[in-house]
Amino acid sequence: MSPARRLLVLNERDPLHPRAGGAELHVERICQRLVARGHQITWHSTGFAGSEARETVSGISVERRGPLPLYYAGLPARVRAKVAAGGFDLVLECLNKVPFYAPLYAGAPVLALCHHLFGRVAFEQVAWPIALGVVASESAIPLVYRNRPFLAISQSTAEDLGRRGIASERIRVSPPGVDRPALDADPDSPRPPRLTYVGRLERYKRVDLLLRVGARLIREYPDLELSVLGQGPERSRLEVLASELGISSRTRFHGFVPDTERDALLAQSRLCLFPSEKEGWGLTVIEANALGTPVVARDAPGLRDSIRDGKTGWLVQNAPSDGEEIERWLDVLTRAFSEDDRAREMRRDCLAWSKRFDWDRAADDLELAVEWAIKGEST
Repeated sequence: MSPARRLLVLNERDPLHPRAGGAELHVERICQRLVARGHQITWHSTGFAGSEARETVSGISVERRGPLPLYYAGLPARVRAKVAAGGFDLVLECLNKVPFYAPLYAGAPVLALCHHLFGRVAFEQVAWPIALGVVASESAIPLVYRNRPFLAISQSTAEDLGRRGIASERIRVSPPGVDRPALDADPDSPRPPRLTYVGRLERYKRVDLLLRVGARLIREYPDLELSVLGQGPERSRLEVLASELGISSRTRFHGFVPDTERDALLAQSRLCLFPSEKEGWGLTVIEANALGTPVVARDAPGLRDSIRDGKTGWLVQNAPSDGEEIERWLDVLTRAFSEDDRAREMRRDCLAWSKRFDWDRAADDLELAVEWAIKGEST
């Protein structure tokens, strides 16, 4: 059993942040398990409208400082002071947005928990000057973190780190777990003709593909329904697109919904679509699989790790143009959308695959990585 440790988590969003996503859920789930094992964890995040400066979430002490520019500007001094005062044994830096460069100032062992890095995908998400800054900040990672250990959430992320110059012996891979749904999905029950997306509505998630493909698929399946679960800056643009495509009456933008409502919709969907250009893992993929729902996704980093192509879903190859990409998605969906014995077999495969992913195992991996980082620092 590992000794109780005091960990400082650096992630600009905490679990209650309005823009918290899969990365924050992952960190919360594993950290709350470490707290239950006797570890003390403090999470430094930015503030948001209506937030408390200090709050306990899932047993984790959350300290918020903001707004965002001031949060990043003041963080090095705060971290250095807290570590110097003997408050922490390790800094757990979440590498999924702008790097914190904690090894430069922490004064303590640093473990980099890497969900994914943006790379050129940043140019699909934000204005090019900002994207250029993101790419430049990531380019310094091999130098700043060259002797630090990494815990990557997928083999794709580990390979990305390797291509950037991180030695393979400094990287361990630990996929996330999944919350087991309260709903028992029957893989043999027929599903209504519904396609569902779950996640943030960001440009690089390419939710527009779901709408464009759905508009074409409706010609063959006149009862088709499109469900979009999640919120984000792309919502208004996507609603306009649905209107332009003439499918507003067949598309429902649910916004954020409770887990029980999300699970009910997924359990009554034939397929879940995930056209994102890059992910660290694909937590939504496994959440859908846990309800017996196969996922059709882009053959992209992270998604190719969480999907067993042809068994728990399908991976769609990238195309040089949007027109050709839509044709490739239509080809896969036309074959995948039928309710037949193969569909029922795939739903059973999804349920079996999802049971491999457990939060306690993910917490074990993090606990071992913490000791690896601390002992490595002392040798």
